Amino acid sequence: MPLRRDELGDLMAFLAVAEERSFTRAAARLGTSQSALSHVVRRLEERLDIRLLTRTTRNVAPTEAGLRLAETLGPAFEDIESRLMELDELRSQPSGTIRITASRNVARDILMPAVSALMAAYPGLNIEINIDQRLVDIVREGFDAGVRLGEEVEKDMIAIRIGPDMRMIVAGSPAYFARRPAPETPRDLTEHNCINLRLPTLGGLYAWEFEKNGQALNVRVEGQFTSNDPDLMIAAAIAGEGLVFLPEDHLGDLVARGDLVACLTDWCPPFPGYHLYFPSRRQRLPSFRLLADALRYRAG
Repeated sequence: MPLRRDELGDLMAFLAVAEERSFTRAAARLGTSQSALSHVVRRLEERLDIRLLTRTTRNVAPTEAGLRLAETLGPAFEDIESRLMELDELRSQPSGTIRITASRNVARDILMPAVSALMAAYPGLNIEINIDQRLVDIVREGFDAGVRLGEEVEKDMIAIRIGPDMRMIVAGSPAYFARRPAPETPRDLTEHNCINLRLPTLGGLYAWEFEKNGQALNVRVEGQFTSNDPDLMIAAAIAGEGLVFLPEDHLGDLVARGDLVACLTDWCPPFPGYHLYFPSRRQRLPSFRLLADALRYRAG
């Protein structure tokens, strides 16, 4: 069945409804009315002679045929959008908007110096940084790139290193260690008041991960204070309320100043640091290549 050119808009409308699972949200996204959008999708179904969406009073969901069509259309329209952006950038300086999701520390210490320099050099370039501790699905949530530790990057993404190797640090305040001896092995943590991290993605408690001489050891710690915010955890540790376990970009300066004292350092080996990750199609855009090159980690 040949595709008429005027049906491209119908396909885009269907894809919006399939992704949003709602005529109301899809209409707001496309800037049209719910009734007009419903009419467009019904016209497409009649043209293809197959039901694409299952509609109930509370829910809209793609049928099996609708899922197959959406899986085909999504990458195709994204590729078209990327190539149009490439053409636009060929006629002018790098421009457009790049959306990145990252945690607060890496945004402040790594992203902002590079981003500020790029925006000063290219006035048409807009960059949005969204602070989030979660492991974000950047494709689903509309980001061009995200930042994660190297071991957390999904296999279907391209990743470039933007920071050195890192370590985890176990630390407590001098006042805390004045009351009790420092742990000598991770198993000793069961005798300590530990500050738990509530994982932002799944909501469970993070098990402290250690390794020494190839031996991995995970410890479920207990303590009076739990938070999903590293800054609150650090404040509690400085106040002497327990031991905290976070990457060295959070704790390194505090240990160097003596606000916190590190322990179990021989159980905390280095691991791959922060990486910028993104779908392969993004590296075709000149503006995104500029950003990636500015962030690329160069030892020394």
